[in-house]
Amino acid sequence: MSDVEARRNPAYLKQLIQEVEDFERAYRGWLTHHLITDSEKLIPGVVPGVSPAVMRRDGADPALVEAAAEKVGHAAGRIAHVAPMTGVMIGVAGVGQVDPFVNALYVSRPKPVLEPRDVLGACASARGRLEGLLGLAEADSPPTVDPASLHPIVWGAAGALWRDGYRRRAVSAAAEALTAAVKARLDRYDASDTAIWQESLSNNPPAGGKARLRWPGDPTNLTVKSIQDGLRQFAPGAQMLIRNPATHLDEEPAEQVALEQLCTLSLLARMVDSCILDEAPEPESTG
Repeated sequence: MSDVEARRNPAYLKQLIQEVEDFERAYRGWLTHHLITDSEKLIPGVVPGVSPAVMRRDGADPALVEAAAEKVGHAAGRIAHVAPMTGVMIGVAGVGQVDPFVNALYVSRPKPVLEPRDVLGACASARGRLEGLLGLAEADSPPTVDPASLHPIVWGAAGALWRDGYRRRAVSAAAEALTAAVKARLDRYDASDTAIWQESLSNNPPAGGKARLRWPGDPTNLTVKSIQDGLRQFAPGAQMLIRNPATHLDEEPAEQVALEQLCTLSLLARMVDSCILDEAPEPESTG
């Protein structure tokens, strides 16, 4: 992942924030085994700038100290890219820019270039900058689609199969459920799945037993006419492009492709819901 992609990825930025917090927690745990020399003026032999910035406490268990250091090292490794990414580097005269996370444990060495407050301050700064990047990334992120918010007919048929990982069958079931709902609304069970769409959206007037689906509004209005014509071509096309391959082919579609197919069916279902039923008038009684 490039730096630009990382800055635009909300999930990744949230992960980095959590890992910075994990590092700080580990570092504070390691510090509990040490005395910070610049705040302990009574430590004999401490020479500022020469002596280590921290010294192990008397009686500290070496095994526990080593385990705590390993946690810090592991956590620092996981955020090794945070300082360059956020610009949280410590400028040290004669040394240059120092990564406060990668070099966090060096405070226990003579002539340290960092002090614990530098490392902890860098944690706070890195969190703040990552949270700022997260806000920008979330603002720029495209909207996400919750499958459960799809049209009830579509998700009602597809939901269980989708959750179990059967994407192709989920799409097929949704398409068949939508077609069945249209047949039920028209009381037409004599037409094939593709024909029911073609006939129900035909420009021909309704005939006996063959009602039509019409987009509401004045049929002479150009917008209404455009939507009606588009729906007349869109619905059978969705049937042939989505339902038929999902039903007759064994190939499992990619998750994103299958989701987009369900979205297409959901859109079609909502448009059908908006249509009104145009039925042929009842024949006049001759009796």
